[in-house]
Amino acid sequence: MLREYLVTFHKVVSDDIGHDRRVLQQQAVIAAPCPVSALTMAKTLFCETAGIVDWRLRADSCEVVVLTDHAA
Repeated sequence: MLREYLVTFHKVVSDDIGHDRRVLQQQAVIAAPCPVSALTMAKTLFCETAGIVDWRLRADSCEVVVLTDHAA
């Protein structure tokens, strides 16, 4: 059974007064059988979209959240 996942990528940046903020870099809704597959697919998509070879060049962290279940 496929589930729908929201995968978000964030980068921590300092603002003009020195406070760290998590800035959203990209979000993707991915249909996959498990969170690990969703994350792998989202990392590939992020790299392709940004034209980079490693998602960590643009983000410090990523998070996977289950949105819905789909019938197989």
